[in-house]
Amino acid sequence: MIRFSLFFTFIVILSGPSVFGQSDHNISEFVQRFFVDKGAIERKLGLKNTHEFVDRIDVLIDSWDEKMLELDYDDLTLSEKIDYQLLRNRLEKERFFNRQLRSEIDQLASWFDFAEPLREFIVQRRRGGAVQPREIADLFHGTKLQIAESTKKMEQKPGFTSWQDAARAAEMADELRTHLEWAFDFYHLYNPDFSWWVEKPYQALNEKLENYAEALKEHFDPSLQVDDGSGIFGRPIGSEALQAELRSEMIPYTAEELIELAWKEFEWCQEQLKKSAKKMGYDNYMDAIEAVKHTWVDPGDQPQLINYLAEEAIEFLEERDLMTIPELAKETWRMRMLSPEMQRVAPFFLGGEQVQIAFPTSTMEHELKMMSLRGNNPHFSRAVVHHELIPGHHLQQFMTNRYNTHRRSFYTPFWIEGWALYWEMMLWEKDFARSPEDEIGMLFWRIHRNARIIFSLKFHLGEMSPAECIDFLVEKVGHERANAEAEVRRSFEGRWGPLYQISYMIGGLQMIALRNEIVETDLMPEKEFHDRILHENFMPIELLRALLKDDAPPRDFKSNWWFVDYLE
Repeated sequence: MIRFSLFFTFIVILSGPSVFGQSDHNISEFVQRFFVDKGAIERKLGLKNTHEFVDRIDVLIDSWDEKMLELDYDDLTLSEKIDYQLLRNRLEKERFFNRQLRSEIDQLASWFDFAEPLREFIVQRRRGGAVQPREIADLFHGTKLQIAESTKKMEQKPGFTSWQDAARAAEMADELRTHLEWAFDFYHLYNPDFSWWVEKPYQALNEKLENYAEALKEHFDPSLQVDDGSGIFGRPIGSEALQAELRSEMIPYTAEELIELAWKEFEWCQEQLKKSAKKMGYDNYMDAIEAVKHTWVDPGDQPQLINYLAEEAIEFLEERDLMTIPELAKETWRMRMLSPEMQRVAPFFLGGEQVQIAFPTSTMEHELKMMSLRGNNPHFSRAVVHHELIPGHHLQQFMTNRYNTHRRSFYTPFWIEGWALYWEMMLWEKDFARSPEDEIGMLFWRIHRNARIIFSLKFHLGEMSPAECIDFLVEKVGHERANAEAEVRRSFEGRWGPLYQISYMIGGLQMIALRNEIVETDLMPEKEFHDRILHENFMPIELLRALLKDDAPPRDFKSNWWFVDYLE
């Protein structure tokens, strides 16, 4: 005991009183400690859909706000100030999302008036508290009867106003059931008296909870779900929520301004498409797009095409010495084919270390096969492959796993998708296209990313329905209808947030603006500029701008970068 106490005292002395845990600055560890603290709380409390959880997270955020105030901001280096701003922004995000979670818990509380005693049992289990098996058996039996009664009365209770609310309630029921199972398993078999009393009541309760979750999932008012014929039921979040999301991503524009920006870029794409179409002998660019769609490869040949396109992009970049591409990054990517089910929401490619290829399968209906063939033709795919692999997502993932790794927790799609989109635009400027057909393929994706801004923001503002979004993609961009439906479904029913679809082009335009400020003014060579972006890891691009321009943000920094100059 004495030896342990002396050792502990020695460690405390070494740690010192600094908020960094050591005498000199180590803000990367300081940043990481917030996420470690939050993770520890999440693992300890487990049940996230409770007031216990949101109250504890509020305390955590408040304590870290205080820690931030203790730092001598003026004494930090530029890179440390960027980390400070990243953590400060993240704390604001956490507070915002925690308020949202609290609101959801309060709104759905009436559906779980039976749950509190079960939660108390789950909490007691965390530290192995002693239980009275007979009392637990009575509790489980009584709760089973309560849930059965609640399920029976559900028909008389108004349904949820959307399928998302119904799904959220079902998710809460499933979370409760999962944690109840873990608590039961902790005592079951290890406490024979517990098993004798509780096993059967638990099994009956577990079944009722499972059925209750299924009933909740289906309990929404279909009359409030306006089916416009698309079968896609999203939920517009409205202007106020959109603006809050934009602030959290350090985008100072309004949704309406971003729509205006997208229309200007959309019109530029149309003019370029007309020029490329004329080179192919077409007066209407939609006719040229249709012709390009008919250049598909035979079944079984798509993987070989992807290999060729991947090597082609790497060779183009290295010949022009545009960036550093590690040999291991070139070696370690791989591929797999997307399932027919996945292609319902991802009709093209997905990427990273493993590129996931969209191509028709033998099980698809003939019409869907043909649409997939046309939508994944070589000229469309040529722009997608470098977006997903190198210099796009695979190279990003490779670098973020190796440099400034403490920033990986500050993930933002505007950095992720913006970088990949930036390269689509840069390769266009550097004449990567070998033919008018290649130009059509590159421009198809560029106009599509602008269309995403327009239809997704208009949907969330209540100005476009899913069916109108699909028609827009078919008639103005040139999508196959099945692919357009998948795109819209991905936007409004997928796991992506409301800003994800706008992050491609907006992030790309931010990167282009940053390049114009730094490379075009000779502040930094082009290759160094590209390497620095990948080495600095995730962050809002406005903070990346401050870092690369050696322009330290003030402690009370607010987003104010107007990265395009053609909006009045």
